[in-house]
Amino acid sequence: MTKNDQHIPAPTIRRLSLYLRQLEMLWMEEKKTVSSKDLGKALRLTDSQIRKDLAYFGQFGQPGIGYDVGELISTIRHILGTDQTWNILLVGAGNLGAALSAYRGFAKKGFQLVAVFDSDPKKIGTPVPANRELKIQPLTDLNQTVRERDIRLAINAVPADAAQDVADRLVAAGIRGIFNFAPVNLDLAAEVPVSSVDLAVQLEQLSFQVRLSAPVDDRDQADHA
Repeated sequence: MTKNDQHIPAPTIRRLSLYLRQLEMLWMEEKKTVSSKDLGKALRLTDSQIRKDLAYFGQFGQPGIGYDVGELISTIRHILGTDQTWNILLVGAGNLGAALSAYRGFAKKGFQLVAVFDSDPKKIGTPVPANRELKIQPLTDLNQTVRERDIRLAINAVPADAAQDVADRLVAAGIRGIFNFAPVNLDLAAEVPVSSVDLAVQLEQLSFQVRLSAPVDDRDQADHA
């Protein structure tokens, strides 16, 4: 990152992940270069927006040639910190936690699930269904495991009423970033970033967009139902 990385807008950081995904697709298609115009067209963004975003991190591309796909992939991975492997842990071995532990996309992006925790005595010591090499651990093992496995990132997939307590314990154990799936806002220190995914809220937003795109007659009937 640059010396002014604290002033980079959050939307720019989010778009870097979109750029990386598109560039990786181009690389798989054996395309060596891409213009900001073509990259923007694929992502429904303007070429000026792409150039502005990348300018926060340096000068990229050559006039008349575009960006070197492989070089830009390496650069964005370095900026995002995914040019290294991150050990991560998961708290919550319920249905959502089981689905997350089975997700293969984490490893492809450099995130290695190395520990799973739960508070249910019946689950403690049993193998993680998606990874039989891991056994579900009690939260009392949290501090030691974080220290021994050098874990700085955690996934919080517990019910809402337990989410804050679990988050506090994660931070106390040394976790420095939390991916929160619990449907609640976590109250943590500003230096501990939290990325939250509320599936119900996302569905509400999706239904709103679908409703807006529905014929006027259908919307009127719904309003008067």
